[in-house]
Amino acid sequence: IDFDLIVESIKDLNSLVGEGISEIEHTARGARLRRPEPLPVTLYRNGIVVGHGAFRPYQHPATQQCLQDIVDGYFPSELQPRYPDGV
Repeated sequence: IDFDLIVESIKDLNSLVGEGISEIEHTARGARLRRPEPLPVTLYRNGIVVGHGAFRPYQHPATQQCLQDIVDGYFPSELQPRYPDGV
């Protein structure tokens, strides 16, 4: 596992979505600025945790696909149903 490559790819994806930039949230009384909630990815020697999910070993095919998506410069396809507008 090339941790440096994964971290660099995550940084690139974060910059694509404007990390740290506030969004307009419409409310009943108008609108306000809010920062999107980050989705943490924790890398361990033997696996990962995405968000507040379960530990996932690197040998698991879904974990391998998630990391391959990231390294290829894409948001993980497994997140599309929960985050259709991106993370």
